Amino acid sequence: MKRNYIYKITCALLVLVIGASCKKEYRNPSGANSGDVLTTAKGLTGVTVGLHKIYIAGRLGIYYNSVSSVGFVTNEIILMNSGNIPELQLATGGNSVDGTNTILLNLWTYCNKTIFDADNVINNAGNLPDKTYASGLIAYASLFKALALGNMAQSWERIPSGIGQNVTFISRVDGLNKAIAVIDNALAVIAANNISSSFLGNMPPGIDIQNTLYAIKARYALFAGNYPLALSAANSVDLTKKSTFTFDAQTLNPIFEIATSTNNVFQPTNANLGLSGIYTPDAGDKRLAFYTVPNATAPTARLGGFGLAGVPIPLYLPGEITLIKAEVYARQATPDPVLSLARLNDVVTKQPAADPFGVGAGLLPIVGPLTPAQLLPLIYKHRCIELYLSGLKLEDMRRFGLPTADRKRNFFPYPFSERDNNTNTPADPTF
Repeated sequence: MKRNYIYKITCALLVLVIGASCKKEYRNPSGANSGDVLTTAKGLTGVTVGLHKIYIAGRLGIYYNSVSSVGFVTNEIILMNSGNIPELQLATGGNSVDGTNTILLNLWTYCNKTIFDADNVINNAGNLPDKTYASGLIAYASLFKALALGNMAQSWERIPSGIGQNVTFISRVDGLNKAIAVIDNALAVIAANNISSSFLGNMPPGIDIQNTLYAIKARYALFAGNYPLALSAANSVDLTKKSTFTFDAQTLNPIFEIATSTNNVFQPTNANLGLSGIYTPDAGDKRLAFYTVPNATAPTARLGGFGLAGVPIPLYLPGEITLIKAEVYARQATPDPVLSLARLNDVVTKQPAADPFGVGAGLLPIVGPLTPAQLLPLIYKHRCIELYLSGLKLEDMRRFGLPTADRKRNFFPYPFSERDNNTNTPADPTF
């Protein structure tokens, strides 16, 4: 990705971010002139708030484009209006998805932009005299950089090694490990200097920085196949704490804004979240009533859960962390099926009232003993339900070895804007 291209996007969006942040009444001091942006706490704070805003910025945001692209190709959602051409391409799948798709272009562009902006914060915050404020800037920017790297690594076979002219590409696993290294640096920074309350007061509310860093580290270590690291990071997450993107009348929940409020873009595939066969949810699974709302006319299941008006969106769910532990115990060099089943049952038997977000299956425990080979399909099933429409299912389908016939793409093609500007862009995947 060309550096000057990203820089132009950054300059243009900084104006939008400032305006949006003012409406939200964040204490966003982005009024600094361009010479001050990267040398003062005021300017760096404005850039950091911008990372948050871009992640959830409606159709442009990383969140919507990740969730919708994965949701369509993994059959979590169905298209409601074929006039939405980018969504139609993804819902059709196969060769219908090409480098013109604007959902993928937005995901690619704003992930790269986030990495560019986050690097500016990380590389300059250490020069500030207030190290506790600087640690907050570095940790917050590192979280969004890691999320951007991870989202790209889940969608493309190879990702850019950096930002610049004709950059080379690295494997997706290297991208995941790069995200983990970014998180490790952030954790070291905040261990040396606790984040100041003045920094937290300047950020949008809702995000628990340290717990989220550990949670995302556990997620990406699992995806990279580093099971000891995934387990260690998962054990460091306080499952009683919430970490969310919050919304109000000016800053809308992007799924509600685009899909739920209009019924014009997508809705759940069905009341079983698009799952069938051995993965069909149990009839009494209370998570179905959380994620879907019955409707008298087609579609008979509409989005509920985190797609409703004003509902905060979690950066991770406690159930995800517990299922990471279950999967690690089943996959590690010396499997422990007893502990794997115990952690799986923690999710299976959890009542909604026992979960910080109200996500609970409320089922009877699965009876063992079971082998790892028997456990893994059950773990996949409950990840699909627990983490519905989280943007993680495509990664899960590949990792658990589901047939390619069960999805509409395995990896995505590279946007033409990248191919046209970078001779190192890899060949598109065949599927």
